[in-house]
Amino acid sequence: MSDFARQQADFQRGILTGDDTVLAEILDSPREKRETLYGVYRYAYGSRLVEALRNDHELLHSYLGDETFDEMGHAYVKARPSEHPNLRWFSQGLPEFLRSAEPYCNHPVLADLAALEKALNDAFDAAEGELLDLTAMAAFAPEQWNDLTFRPHPSAARLDLSTNASAVWMALKNNETPPDAATLEEPARILVWRQDTTPMFRELPAEEAMMWDEAANGIPFGVLCEMLATYDDPDGAAARGAGYLHGWITSATLTAVSTSVLR
Repeated sequence: MSDFARQQADFQRGILTGDDTVLAEILDSPREKRETLYGVYRYAYGSRLVEALRNDHELLHSYLGDETFDEMGHAYVKARPSEHPNLRWFSQGLPEFLRSAEPYCNHPVLADLAALEKALNDAFDAAEGELLDLTAMAAFAPEQWNDLTFRPHPSAARLDLSTNASAVWMALKNNETPPDAATLEEPARILVWRQDTTPMFRELPAEEAMMWDEAANGIPFGVLCEMLATYDDPDGAAARGAGYLHGWITSATLTAVSTSVLR
């Protein structure tokens, strides 16, 4: 390693870990000590990463306020140093950090709010995909429907929230006072996707969430209807399944359909 490369490595390590070895090779200026000069770089690095967190989690920032968000952000920077040259991916671990780190884990709405914003960001950046339409479904004969399987759009994802974070998100988005944070008796089952260029989400009833999760795993429509029959009126299971499917297609959450014969 050249001497310059070693200095660069020492400089970077000092910023990332607090190692002061590189200070021995930095000169004081006529006005400031080397510790102060080098501290500017340390502060700027952390502040830039916190700014990236603000950009990715605007509503979490609004919920916490400047001071608390920045305090949380710097704690995240220290706990989860950036490992990717693209700042877009720096905030990916924020929901898990908020779920596990004190004092934030004592307020689960924070992790849920971060997870919802992350899912919406991921939906916006997800790959393009062909959209399944109702015309394509009409091409299948009735006897083929039991074997139909579906592929979610690349932007579609499911998450469960233990709190009323979705109501908090909606209030913040509309510049309204958010409701008090509350833990739910049952998780809110959220489907996130991108419609045209806009990230969307909605809460699913338990039955539909089950059907979506199983359909996303390649379970054919006939088996899905059998599973629906265990939730409610067995005689109406097929109709309910067709209704959920119609909603997924018209809201642009599916990209392909196939049958076991075609596979």
